[in-house]
Amino acid sequence: MKGPVRAGTREAITLTVSNTHQDTVDPRALDHSESGLGDDTDTSEPLHAGAPVPPAAPTFAELGVREEIVRALAEAGIERTFAIQELTLPLALRGEDVIGQARTGTGKTLGFGVPLLHRLTTPGDGVPQALVVVPTRELCLQVSHDLTDAGKHLGVRVLALYGGRPYEPQIAALRAGVDVVIGTPGRLLDLAEQRHLVLGKTSSLVLDEADEMLDLGFLPDVERILRMVPEQRQTMLFSATMPGPIITLARTFLTRPTHIRAEEPHTGAVHERTKQFVYRAHALDKIEVIARVLQAEGRGLSMVFARTKRTAQKIADELTERGFAAGAVHGDLGQGAREQALRAFRSGKVDVLVCTDVAARGIDVEGVTHVINYQCPEDEKTYVHRIGRTGRAGREGVAVTLVDWDEEPRWKLINDALGLDRPEPVETYSTSEHLFHDLGIPAETTGRLPLSKRTRAGLAAEPVEDDERKGRRRRGRSGAAGGSGERTAGEERAESGEPRQPRRRRRTRGGATAGDAASATKPAKAGKGAEDRQDDAEDAAGGERPARRRRRRTRGGAASESTAANGGQSGDSD
Repeated sequence: MKGPVRAGTREAITLTVSNTHQDTVDPRALDHSESGLGDDTDTSEPLHAGAPVPPAAPTFAELGVREEIVRALAEAGIERTFAIQELTLPLALRGEDVIGQARTGTGKTLGFGVPLLHRLTTPGDGVPQALVVVPTRELCLQVSHDLTDAGKHLGVRVLALYGGRPYEPQIAALRAGVDVVIGTPGRLLDLAEQRHLVLGKTSSLVLDEADEMLDLGFLPDVERILRMVPEQRQTMLFSATMPGPIITLARTFLTRPTHIRAEEPHTGAVHERTKQFVYRAHALDKIEVIARVLQAEGRGLSMVFARTKRTAQKIADELTERGFAAGAVHGDLGQGAREQALRAFRSGKVDVLVCTDVAARGIDVEGVTHVINYQCPEDEKTYVHRIGRTGRAGREGVAVTLVDWDEEPRWKLINDALGLDRPEPVETYSTSEHLFHDLGIPAETTGRLPLSKRTRAGLAAEPVEDDERKGRRRRGRSGAAGGSGERTAGEERAESGEPRQPRRRRRTRGGATAGDAASATKPAKAGKGAEDRQDDAEDAAGGERPARRRRRRTRGGAASESTAANGGQSGDSD
């Protein structure tokens, strides 16, 4: 028997939908929402349809979405909804709380973005009406540009707030007025506590990638944000995976939520179009295996995931040394370097991106054909999000996971949780025949990329945009010096690249430079006569020499000169 239900709540309703259009296309493997507006300063791509949808799916107009939003989506080639959007929009448009669950790459961004834009009051008074909290800076950029494109005919002002950038431009944008704010927890809390970000009129709150946001590490930040927004609000949580404990935790923040799943309950969390290969490889041979996998026939852009920041940078350096155009994205890099690598990856200057899980969520790059797990992922959620970077928008993909001997128990847990039917990875080396056969690697392939295939421009061809960082460091130094905005000669010389001049030391004597005093004294000494020499002798005998201070010897605490003077007086009296 069920326990008592708290007042104002009820059991969540779980809605599911089966794929009744398998003859046409599988909508669960398509994605048209997790992309952004690309320009020279961010790492996103324009909102586009990306792939066809079943003709029987309802259109956004049929679901009652505002005409301005429908027109903006139609201009991007998006007219019909995916499964998660079809189930979410009727509830979210009425202002109900929703827990949306769907695989990575099935349109979750527009699933909460369209209702959020639909319920805005336009034109606004400049105080944010909606808040979207995301776990990473990359996802923040993509969501903000998705909503900017979808709401361009509404005149909606969308602002992305994330760390790694100066505060001043973001504060100026908030003062100018915004309608929708998308940000990472750290920067949102900083600006809210400084009273630059006002959340008192927020009527819609979205937690994207909710399982990550509501994990134990993010829970304090989420609770602090929830205390800043009004209690009368609409709250929506969206993610690819929603474990039972996380759902229970999320319900404490929602009012009578409806839990929506966009697939059959028994459907796996991984796209069927992604071919998965699991190999047991030795740690010293993994880089050789990866070098051969990256030379497979038909390989496009590839992503290599590592567990630690140091390992990611090491893999990128070794692949670069072997002739591959590789870049790295991890937490030890500054925001400018991370955006440089992502821009180079999107533009094709590099075709291998080595990263930690910071780039696993929300990054939608067209043409990713291979995803390689250098080490076994921590759990099934991490595995799903990693390999979700390929096999998107109706395309096929390849996922390769390298499991070390000591990682087999962890892999068995992932295999059982996802039902992959690969409990024991095949022992594989860089010379194993089945590796070449499975992935279509030419037989003559070695661990180095031939010179004839090194056609990519490389990471160095993409400039690093760090002018804002230099300006912030200069402002910080001038403020510490007392508020002066002037730069020192050393700072100007360092920025211009001029070599530093060695410091010249000068010896002084009696307030004058020793060299000048010596040069001025030498002629005088050379021309000294008998009278001058006699004066010098008298001075040495007891005369005054103002240019040189004599040292005094003390005797019993009294100066020797005073003692001598007293002795002289007594002698005279005698």
